[in-house]
Amino acid sequence: MLPQVRDWYAARTYSVRQWSASDLTASKNGQRVAVVLPARNEQETVGAIVRSLRHELVDEVGLVDDVIVMDSGSTDATASVARRAGAQVFRVDDVLPSLGSRDGKGEAMWKSLAVASADLLVFVDADLHDFDAGWVTGLLGPLLQEPEVALVKAAYDRSLTLSGETSATAGGRVTELTARPVLNAFWPELAGVLQPLAGEYAARRSVLEQVPFVCGYGVEVALLIDVLGLRGLGALAQVDLGRRVHRNRADDDLVATASAVLQAAARRLPHAPTAETTVTRFERDQSGFSPVEVHVSDEERPPYASLALAAALAS
Repeated sequence: MLPQVRDWYAARTYSVRQWSASDLTASKNGQRVAVVLPARNEQETVGAIVRSLRHELVDEVGLVDDVIVMDSGSTDATASVARRAGAQVFRVDDVLPSLGSRDGKGEAMWKSLAVASADLLVFVDADLHDFDAGWVTGLLGPLLQEPEVALVKAAYDRSLTLSGETSATAGGRVTELTARPVLNAFWPELAGVLQPLAGEYAARRSVLEQVPFVCGYGVEVALLIDVLGLRGLGALAQVDLGRRVHRNRADDDLVATASAVLQAAARRLPHAPTAETTVTRFERDQSGFSPVEVHVSDEERPPYASLALAAALAS
């Protein structure tokens, strides 16, 4: 790592144990906090996450003001389970309908800016099996204690369970094989970020409104690069949450994910190449290997603040 990155790592890497919810509540100074869960077909896990947030951070201490589930076209009971657990539920396609719909997690996150009035937003994946409300407390800590911090990423060990076998630290394959090499090569200032693709992070609304949102899987790496460009390394922080368990996918299912991460990063290079929208992988059948074309969306939403500007200019 570059010397300045080592200094950042030492100063901006925190532990989830450093803050209590009650202490942070006392330091909110009138700021509102929303936890946003982008969700698609997560009826098995979303209810427990929402209940934990409501009980521990909303009702008990008031650290969190709103728990919002952005339902991305679920075909199961995700919406009703989340609503019964105490979340505000919004169907992504129903938010800003005049702007149409895109597919992907980033789309849900971008549209959450239209329904959340909070000053600080915490994004949490809805497929977590071992969620701890203390993670949200930890992610909010740097934002509430360090005024210059704008984006806080989660860090953790990622487990991997495939074919009945579990490894405590073998998860994060796209991170280690795609995102980390790309960031080290082209954005060495981000070499100290432990989990650049973490789905759990907190940010100031004022910053989120100033950056574009990749609609698909590239949203995490794009936000990291864009906030770095907007505010500099000192605006980033990370918090060690311990261990994270979520649904794992087979290697061939990660082709589109890795490609989306690479596309999102490549589009942010000074001389951005034209991004491909498909990636080819191969499956064996009776005749040998057959190519399979996998679509990879490269759509992005513009900075949310530009909507207000456009509306003002049109009026």
